[in-house]
Amino acid sequence: MGRFLHSTFFQKITSWMPGLSSLLQYKREYFTFDLKAGLSVAAVSLPVSIAYAELTGVGAIAGLYSTILPLIMYALFGSSKQLIVGPDTATCAVVAAVVLPLAVNDPVLRWQLVVILTIMIGIWCIIAGKLHLGALADLLSQPILIGLLNGISITIMVDQLAKTLGFHYDYSYLIERIIYFPFKIFQIHIGTALVSFFTLLILVSLKRLKPQYPAPLLAVIVMTIFSWLFNFDHFNIRIIGNVSSDFIPVESWIDFDKGLMRDLVVPSLNIAIICFVSMMITVRSFASKNNYETNADVEFKALGMANIAAGLSQGFVVSGTSSRTAVNDANGGKTQLVSIIAAILIGFVVMFLLSPLQYIPTCVLGVILIYSSISLINFQTIIRFFKFDRDAFYLSLSTLIAVLLIGIIPGMALAVLLGLFLFLRRIFRPKDQLLGIDESGRIHSLGQGVNPVNNTIIYRFNSPLTYFNIAYFKRRIINFIDEAEEPINYVIVDAIPCFTYKDVSVISGIDELVRSLKIRNVVLILSGRRKTLKNWFKQMNINLDDKCIEITYDLYFAVRLVQSRRHMEKNKFD
Repeated sequence: MGRFLHSTFFQKITSWMPGLSSLLQYKREYFTFDLKAGLSVAAVSLPVSIAYAELTGVGAIAGLYSTILPLIMYALFGSSKQLIVGPDTATCAVVAAVVLPLAVNDPVLRWQLVVILTIMIGIWCIIAGKLHLGALADLLSQPILIGLLNGISITIMVDQLAKTLGFHYDYSYLIERIIYFPFKIFQIHIGTALVSFFTLLILVSLKRLKPQYPAPLLAVIVMTIFSWLFNFDHFNIRIIGNVSSDFIPVESWIDFDKGLMRDLVVPSLNIAIICFVSMMITVRSFASKNNYETNADVEFKALGMANIAAGLSQGFVVSGTSSRTAVNDANGGKTQLVSIIAAILIGFVVMFLLSPLQYIPTCVLGVILIYSSISLINFQTIIRFFKFDRDAFYLSLSTLIAVLLIGIIPGMALAVLLGLFLFLRRIFRPKDQLLGIDESGRIHSLGQGVNPVNNTIIYRFNSPLTYFNIAYFKRRIINFIDEAEEPINYVIVDAIPCFTYKDVSVISGIDELVRSLKIRNVVLILSGRRKTLKNWFKQMNINLDDKCIEITYDLYFAVRLVQSRRHMEKNKFD
């Protein structure tokens, strides 16, 4: 066995399946911890998976199918020892927003679209992993993600409120639902509302008194027993009904409209990015907490394999779940075996204990979804953005408002565009600084105790110079010279932050700037990247007048050069 573990073949396998390496080298002393964590994860996953199936618009069995194989696949392909994959609130809400309008009122078509969408997402993730696009984890900035999660959470809560109170909305858009909610008060079904109230009471009480207990599972068990004993269906309290383990009928795939797949391509790409970004936040936080490294590209592939497994087993989209991962970590889970144990337990329920699930009241699942969504509400961070970064505040708030006003999918797209425009604005018109020297000779931004060098501007442009901001760069320098209270003889530019790559327009723009400064009897000094800049100018066949431009090693060298020349000029004049 030891020789096999060190063989080239094994190393190739583990590079693709890092979880397998951990399982083959499993330490027996971990088993007690992993068994306890696996039992806890299964206990939490069972009720929420059924609830998310309701949210997605497919049968309860699809929620369980979405949990079993994906857990096993991630255990083999993932690099995180704690992460638990499965359906989560945000992605299920997005999937529902994509699929429900296409499926109209056809439950089979809805399930088919969910399966195809899930497989597409898996394929996108595997392609992204193969192309080493793990850096996409940073595509959705924190302000966008915070605004998006807040918007999705509010949308889910308003949507599930009707289910928990026993009435139906007349409008499909969130704002109309909120506006006309007061008119629905008289349509509330008392029995449904009471069941929802007692479910919430169980969840809150267990959270406060016994936080280590699987509150959602216990709430479902208690209310299901009451439903069976008192026949809730007889009192018009809606229950799940018969839960069949059957798959989508084979003959229905023959009549499936293949053209609908075109409508899923772009949404599947968007959801893949959302799933990956949210998963990586969980992966990185628990890896840091437990002091080990993860690989973003490997995680992309693992997420892809988990979603393909979910789709092929007739389930729906899965991602990393922060709540179930926290349960795993809190119960001392050490390895990926936790996921396999949880999958086996849930599989046992599917095989032998489906019948009792039919008595679960749907309002109980609605309460669980609302309760889960509350944990995603995070207005404090948005307020904190207002204090420390106004751009981040406006971006996060815009995302939240967009999701609430125009829906999850268009709101998400608008948020990404706003984030892109904000980034471009910072590149087009970045912040810049005038620098000076303090009493100890150190260079800082001008301010108290930091004075400018006589007849000299020290300028820092906080962005890479490109073809679309070189004109702004030149204009800023000329304006500083023309507006200065004393004559300017030298302009020192910190070249390190702005000259990051070769650009024809930038080099030509510097040539034009030198000519403009020559008219004003000003010398341009580029400080930093001396060898690189000289090579760029040489390759561009631009002959610069040495009397009007200097390229030095750093800012301090440039300041000493200016001071030395002024000293020489003063002595010559004397």
